[in-house]
Amino acid sequence: MNTKNKTILLVDDDIDFLIQTEAVLKASGFDVIKAESQKEAEELLKTLKPDLAILDLMMEHFDGGFALAYHVKKVCPEAPVIICSAVANETGMSFDASTREERSWIKADLFLPKPIRHEQLLREINKLFEGK
Repeated sequence: MNTKNKTILLVDDDIDFLIQTEAVLKASGFDVIKAESQKEAEELLKTLKPDLAILDLMMEHFDGGFALAYHVKKVCPEAPVIICSAVANETGMSFDASTREERSWIKADLFLPKPIRHEQLLREINKLFEGK
């Protein structure tokens, strides 16, 4: 898959996850724009139109990732959204985006639990781009 000129918006308040994931994505040829909060990402979306977004679920607010996914889809309806979160480990609550109904209210194309292997993330990104 040609990753040249594909921009990924990466949003997470976990700085280690942000830095590590950014390095992996850049090494795979993606342009990466990162934000450390929902608010910062919403500001970026005023001028940025990413090809894909990877979002944390719990940032400033418990459901900040859901609100941000909705915002991404509003300004970039064709951009796939991946939510990566440790919410299941931290709260015992589980989320999924495997059915059309779940994707309709979650506004994400994929939900991946943390910790996530970078090979898995890259595989899922490629699948989402191939599906377009």
